[in-house]
Amino acid sequence: DGMNVLFIIVDDLRPVLGCYGDKIAKSPNIDQLASQSIVFSNAYAQQAVCAPSRVSLLTGRRPDTTRLYDFYSYWRVHAGNFSTLPQYFKENGYVTLSVGKVFHPGVSSNYSDDYPYSWSIPPFHPSAEKHENDKTCRGKDGKLYANLVCPVDVREMPGGTLPDIQSTEEAINLLNLMKTTRQKFFLAVGYHKPHIPLRYPQEFLKLYPLEKIPLAPDPWVPEKLPAVAYNPWMDIRQREDVQALNVSFPYGPLPEDFQRQIRQSYYAAVSYLDVQVGLLLNALDNVGLSNNTIIVFTADHGWSLGEHGEWAKYSNFDVATRVPLMFYVPGMTTSPVSQGARLFPFLDPFSHTGGSAPRGQSKEVVELLSLFPTLAELAGLQVPPACPGTSFGVVLCTEGTSLVHYFNVTEGKVEGGRAGCDDTERCFNEEPVAFSQYPRPADTPQWNSDKPKLRDIRVMGYSMRTSDYRYTLWVHFDPSSFTANFSHVHAGELYMMENDPNQDYNIYNNNSHGW
Repeated sequence: DGMNVLFIIVDDLRPVLGCYGDKIAKSPNIDQLASQSIVFSNAYAQQAVCAPSRVSLLTGRRPDTTRLYDFYSYWRVHAGNFSTLPQYFKENGYVTLSVGKVFHPGVSSNYSDDYPYSWSIPPFHPSAEKHENDKTCRGKDGKLYANLVCPVDVREMPGGTLPDIQSTEEAINLLNLMKTTRQKFFLAVGYHKPHIPLRYPQEFLKLYPLEKIPLAPDPWVPEKLPAVAYNPWMDIRQREDVQALNVSFPYGPLPEDFQRQIRQSYYAAVSYLDVQVGLLLNALDNVGLSNNTIIVFTADHGWSLGEHGEWAKYSNFDVATRVPLMFYVPGMTTSPVSQGARLFPFLDPFSHTGGSAPRGQSKEVVELLSLFPTLAELAGLQVPPACPGTSFGVVLCTEGTSLVHYFNVTEGKVEGGRAGCDDTERCFNEEPVAFSQYPRPADTPQWNSDKPKLRDIRVMGYSMRTSDYRYTLWVHFDPSSFTANFSHVHAGELYMMENDPNQDYNIYNNNSHGW
């Protein structure tokens, strides 16, 4: 009871990490955290785009309840005055602090990151953030461009820094402050990379020689992929280096050498992120708080790296919806930790070799909106009740379910079967399912297919993922009443994971499965 919380959320990070079995990634610090944590290998976001996913996981409600499918409404006004995860901790005596991108900035968090409801002091945003989309990428001709692939000399950047570096520095300052005040804290740190542009210190390229970077295993548009399911990666197309390639819309493939460069820079950005996480966790050691601080590490959604001929997020595929999720809980995921113990020495990805296996691993299919009840239970707070069927008028409830009953995993063991459950009402009797959804403005790809505004949504793709399959229905949607008509199906997808793990062969229309 009374443990602090360090909540690390990363933008657009799919699980390309050593602790998730990725053979290319160099992520020693995140892997080290995993070696002291329970790692969920099948965790999924509820919508593969920033603002809807973040509002969903921070309120513990699905996008159909927050009514946020785009970036342009504030749930407290538009849907209901729902309590948030940090707000609940604040109301229970914690100092709640936000650094970097936690809520999506702008309308969807009331231009304030939901301050003062969620946070004790105004959230910190790095000053370098405003330069993210400036022309700071040096081309081969020596000129500056607004590119997608953007390794930089940090000394040449405005202010001589980058946003995630500033966020780490501020988070470390706050840890030192919290040590002196001795108050319980909930510190949320939101990192930008590997969100585009892929702008990171250029030395990280050395970790990933281009000739060793493979293409996606399935870099083609699947033959039976419904047109409505495809995302045409408009944000990628608008970067100057991609524009110069003059790729046809919507399916035109990127040249293979450029595909490798994107993949190389994504990995390099992940290693840059890993260094930031390593510095932050080392600082937690330095202030002597590793023994009484819960750490959660996750992302808002994934990111396609050429699979299915797609880039970016904006889809219901695993590559867009699956996220890393791990919890470090002193005395629960580890043996009791003595005060002042050093669990997280900084590891330099340029010199550190060898990975760390997760302390415990669960293969159960879980949802990001379960973060709220899980962290409440881990901190010894009352777990918010399950939401009723319609919960717009209910301030505090959750549509997720606490994951703590999956935590009883001995070191190195992979949890596969159904774990026990004390409160049967709060667990599925059936096998676990993760629900995701994605809106589209039309049945075929167009300029706003990736990010349609609410008023333009005409189709909603509802997707369910179990351990055995992913099943998606694209149905008619009325944005004025927020209603989906499941009797008006535009298209369907069914992928069987055992023989189609990459979700390339849609068998929805095969009669043999009786769907």
